[in-house]
Amino acid sequence: MNRHLTVALMGNPNVGKSTIFNALTNLRQHTGNWAGKTVTIACGTATLEQTEFTLVDLPGTYSLIADSSDEAAARDFVTLAAPDAVIICCDATCLERNLFLVLQVLEVTPRAVVALNLMDEAEQRGLYIDTDRLSRRLGVPVVPCIARDAVGMPELLHAAESVCERTQQLYPVHYLADSVIEELTEQFHLTRFHALRALEDDLSEEFLSARSLTRPDFVRAVRHCRSELNAAGLLSRLSDHLVSSTVLQAEQIASECVTESRPHTVSRLDQLLSRRAIGIPLMLLLLFGILWLTIAGANVPSQLLSDLLFGLEQPLWDALMLLHIPSVLAEALVFGAWRVLATVVSVMLPPMAIFFPLFTLLEDAGLLPRVAFQMDGCFRRAGTCGKQALCMMMGLGCNAVGVTGCRIIRSPREKRIAILTNSFMPCNGRFAPPHKGKLYGAQQHHSWQH
Repeated sequence: MNRHLTVALMGNPNVGKSTIFNALTNLRQHTGNWAGKTVTIACGTATLEQTEFTLVDLPGTYSLIADSSDEAAARDFVTLAAPDAVIICCDATCLERNLFLVLQVLEVTPRAVVALNLMDEAEQRGLYIDTDRLSRRLGVPVVPCIARDAVGMPELLHAAESVCERTQQLYPVHYLADSVIEELTEQFHLTRFHALRALEDDLSEEFLSARSLTRPDFVRAVRHCRSELNAAGLLSRLSDHLVSSTVLQAEQIASECVTESRPHTVSRLDQLLSRRAIGIPLMLLLLFGILWLTIAGANVPSQLLSDLLFGLEQPLWDALMLLHIPSVLAEALVFGAWRVLATVVSVMLPPMAIFFPLFTLLEDAGLLPRVAFQMDGCFRRAGTCGKQALCMMMGLGCNAVGVTGCRIIRSPREKRIAILTNSFMPCNGRFAPPHKGKLYGAQQHHSWQH
């Protein structure tokens, strides 16, 4: 091999990034921790003619503004490890949403390639994407591909190799603070992305140390720029302005490059569900129906599991006695560990197996985003946001799932509130099992132990 290149793969969750990674590496991969990070990432190798590629599959992220350790690892690898190229995997069926991350990456490095995955599904939905126009608009190669069929994989590696030597200007998202951004980028040789993070006081300690930006002149320059923004009335709403500018740019690019042969129209059902007088009562009715189905429908499988698992107590006891296990240890294993396991599984598993598939149907039907929108005003009055409604609804199935679901909330303060209050939701584990008497009454069957 005459050349070795390191290429990072990043993208939103569930866009086929790992499928692209597997198709490129042919499963020649291993996992490890990037130095100084505890997040596990996958690495693999691929060859193209005389070039060997080391591909790094970064954790899925919606933005380079990190809210979790996974997102921070993806951001820091691109900004600190300086890979030779970055492949940004996008879902062709919802390009506009994916362009937010693309635009942020292009403010860090021009050595990027956009991989448009799921092109077959986009065609089935009547979407036509002008990849040539999209490439000219972004200034980087755009490669249409179908990862599960390995379509477009060689072209993706060719494009990644071709951009490795690029030094052209970074893609400029237009902000009201462009003059202040240019002042920092020119004076301290920062990318536009890092200049923005400096203005928001969101630069990581690793980046500051690596670029020797802890010296007083950088601190003074940032304070001067922030005072200029404050005088212009931009500092207090800087974060919202930066996000909205990037979103508007993504919308504009998508509108220019994506054509729908079957244009989407707002249906009467959408209009009805968007009304608060109808949407909220319907949400409550559907939740009540799901809870009723969960509680009532779990009776039979819970009882079957209870009979099966508690029925194994005597065979387990007999087996331990045949092995001459001390009775004290046998009682701890059978009437302690096994009985607790049998109770938890028979009580918790059936309701969760019913609740979450039904909850997923609501998500697939598009009801949950409408619920978050409808409830946003109510939760805002309590100092949080409408997304917490979704976490609370998941908490009805399992508080642990509801807590992990709080990661969809961007604000750290609102996320902490959602995590703390989710424990007050009555999850399935707190509902008294309808067969409680028989379930826990199984204790009467252990008289044979004596």
